[in-house]
Amino acid sequence: MALKQTIEADLKKAMLAKDEVAKDALRLAKAELLNREVELGRDLTDEEAIAVLQKGVKARRDAIDQFRAGGRLDAVAEEESQLAVLERYLPKAMSEDETRAAITSLTGKLGLSTKKDMGRLMKELKARFPNVDGRIASKVAGEVLK
Repeated sequence: MALKQTIEADLKKAMLAKDEVAKDALRLAKAELLNREVELGRDLTDEEAIAVLQKGVKARRDAIDQFRAGGRLDAVAEEESQLAVLERYLPKAMSEDETRAAITSLTGKLGLSTKKDMGRLMKELKARFPNVDGRIASKVAGEVLK
């Protein structure tokens, strides 16, 4: 079953179970997927759907940081619970150790050594490892590149 259909089926289950958190998160995800389909004028592939969900997860993480900085702990809890729902549909992200190994390997293969090479490194890393977490990768790349 395609990712979009899985989300739609799980949305129906959440509605029947009266699970408000899952219902809200899945409704928003479904809307984001539909908006992207309208932009492209065709159905999304699973890879494109995953990219849309990853964008939504990133937005939620940013919102959590902003709410936490603003002292809005109620909003932080709500966003974190919705984030947990969305993460179930994404492939498992690489750990920090796996990311470090990938970055070290890429810097050696591509001959990258300075902070000026960060953009090229991140572009190659995302292309070769689509399940890498950008925040972790950026942090590790900053440590590896001098």
